[in-house]
Amino acid sequence: MEAERTPHVHEAVLQLQPDTDPRAVGATVTVELCGAVDHEGPCLWPNNHDIDLAQGRSEAVFRTLFVAPEADVDAIHGRISSALHSASGWSVVSERRRELTRDEELGAVKLARTPRRA
Repeated sequence: MEAERTPHVHEAVLQLQPDTDPRAVGATVTVELCGAVDHEGPCLWPNNHDIDLAQGRSEAVFRTLFVAPEADVDAIHGRISSALHSASGWSVVSERRRELTRDEELGAVKLARTPRRA
């Protein structure tokens, strides 16, 4: 029997360098979680990302929403944090785990319906 996948959020405030494409942040995390931006088959841990530049061009709030079995959650947060801290183009101001917003809950339902990796 497969473990139930539950939704989680990893959020970080990032200081972006002026020439950094904000999409690079999500790509970096995707590579860490999935092995590649474009990959065959379903994700081991289905995820999506959002970056909010509303605070200004240099500071951004980055969010990863993912679904995973509870046994994998700490490792996934660690992988996301490691990816954010090891890439160039930005620095991590702060990061945290937080509850899902109502909109994210709807996205999590969709992620949870994705096929499982064989």
